Amino acid sequence: MAEPLQVEVVSADEVVWSGTSTLIIAKTVDGDMGILPGHAPVLAVLAPGGVEIVTEDASREVVAVDGGFLSVAQGRVSILSEYARMADEISIDQAERELADAQARLDAGEDTEEVRQHVMRASAQVRAAHKVR
Repeated sequence: MAEPLQVEVVSADEVVWSGTSTLIIAKTVDGDMGILPGHAPVLAVLAPGGVEIVTEDASREVVAVDGGFLSVAQGRVSILSEYARMADEISIDQAERELADAQARLDAGEDTEEVRQHVMRASAQVRAAHKVR
């Protein structure tokens, strides 16, 4: 059996999660991707949502990301995103309110990079929070 994956999830300002994993499931711009120990090297562009990490003790961690990159090489997985947050730290109600507010601003014609980014982050938080509930 292959050694477990060494995983690190990094946001713009901190390491959000680090440890070993037997399975990672991430949504990329090309579709869902599963990563198991021994996976071939790959670089993928992440879509906003929740990245699932199954640890060696079979527990499941979910991290909300607003996009970014996933890199696999030599048994190491790096998940790099400007925004990343553990899903169990997210309030679904608050995330849904933030998404509704950001979407309303976008629908009202406030089509700026900041508002689009807010929609992506809030959407990622909602999806990730629902995965752990």
